[in-house]
Amino acid sequence: MIMKSKKYIGKIILMGMMVLALFAGISTSATAASKEIAVGVTSFADTLETTEQYFSWVVSRYGVGETLVRFDEHGEVAPLLAESWENSEGGKVWKFKIREGVKFSDGTEMTPERVKNSLERTFKLSNRASTFFAPSSIKVEGQYLVVSTDTPITVLPECLADPLFIIVNTDADTSTFAMNGPVCTGPYVVESFNPTEVCVVVKNKYYWNGEVPLDKVTFRCINDQATRSMALQSGEIQIAYNLKTENLQDFEDEKKYHIQSLESLRTTFAFMNEKGVLGDKVLRQAVSRALNRDIYCKVLLEGGATPGKAPVPPTLDFGFDELIDENSYNPESAKQLLKEAGYKDIDGDGFVETPDGKKIQLDFVIYTSREELKIYAQAAQISLKEVGINVKINTVSYETLLDLRDAGRFDLLIWNVLVANTGDPEKYLRENWYSKSPSNQTGYNNIKVDELLDKLSAEFDSDERKKLIIEIQQLIMNDIPTIFFGYETTYLITSRNVINTVLYPTDYYWITNKTALK
Repeated sequence: MIMKSKKYIGKIILMGMMVLALFAGISTSATAASKEIAVGVTSFADTLETTEQYFSWVVSRYGVGETLVRFDEHGEVAPLLAESWENSEGGKVWKFKIREGVKFSDGTEMTPERVKNSLERTFKLSNRASTFFAPSSIKVEGQYLVVSTDTPITVLPECLADPLFIIVNTDADTSTFAMNGPVCTGPYVVESFNPTEVCVVVKNKYYWNGEVPLDKVTFRCINDQATRSMALQSGEIQIAYNLKTENLQDFEDEKKYHIQSLESLRTTFAFMNEKGVLGDKVLRQAVSRALNRDIYCKVLLEGGATPGKAPVPPTLDFGFDELIDENSYNPESAKQLLKEAGYKDIDGDGFVETPDGKKIQLDFVIYTSREELKIYAQAAQISLKEVGINVKINTVSYETLLDLRDAGRFDLLIWNVLVANTGDPEKYLRENWYSKSPSNQTGYNNIKVDELLDKLSAEFDSDERKKLIIEIQQLIMNDIPTIFFGYETTYLITSRNVINTVLYPTDYYWITNKTALK
């Protein structure tokens, strides 16, 4: 009897343990679920290889990769994988103290030698790297990394904040970085990646800078703006990037949503390819004067952008108001310019031919992931038709647009880019309008602009830098190689249960080691 009782009690205890385990499993599952969020984004990269095009931005935004230095929420440069830095020889030598105790996501120690190998790999594989600076040598001295250049580079630390210079473990199998994600030092590591649909990152168990708050973050590619808005409202996602002014009314309930906005440091513009028919400055001037950027920004975009005229937006103090736009909106002047230069409608189709009788159809290449780009392009197409200029819009993926840009296969090509990617506009100006820049495939070449950009690179005084940047902008505006459409306001909308999301002026950072759930 006693034996039976013991067996019975044992069964009860065993069943109780099973029930407890079941509830523990449910509890654990619920806890795990509560530490997962989904983010709606507008585009993915073809690859997670950090040296390809601008795809390193994705690796940074998703909390996977980190750089030696970073920008804080005020746009000021701050330490990250480098604890400190100093320069000598007038800015030709920069010495970075590499942080100790950091591991890559595969458990490998991050040493100064591995940092050196990572940077050298970037300069070897990326054409863009040389637009920031060209190192004459990169050396290791104990815990320090020493970068030398032949000419002074006054913003070299700021250059290294660009995600292109994310530190990766080159001792890992780098051939897998493209689809499996690079081996980096960020709070998250790639679990899975589908270039057209989804990227999933999970907690990096080797992360060096505190406990990682989330177990998993899923980034969903939702290109359509309305669909992305509905996904946030339904709870399918908890964070939505790149929603616009017209979406704000859906998120007025402050108990459910948190809206952040920032007058953008981005500008939307269109390159004009001078290797084709737009090599004629008169035609470029006519194009510019036909475009009513005030209406595009204030009416079509519902005030979600400031009308453009210059390379640098008015949110940065680089002379926007004092710059003179000789080619602002004036459609009658555009028609007169064309007429005086010999452009006329020979066949009566409503569009002018060139002075030697050739038909004009400008190929305007845009990409799909930003709704405002289509609005600008379609409005420009209508405006240009009114002055007799024929435009065909060619809508492609962002990745295809990059290929077309690099091959110079366009007449007009839209571009949306961060202006102060190194804290001020120097590298932005150099990348897009320096004659020898690999990104400059339009044929634009102004010797004076090149000279001033070289001078700017070696200038430490902030007042002198400002004067140079203003002068460079005015020269570019006078040459009219580019149409500056507008400077959009950036919105970040999150569910109220998501905390510590910050809208950074330099939008390299979306999910950080601070992003968490209440």
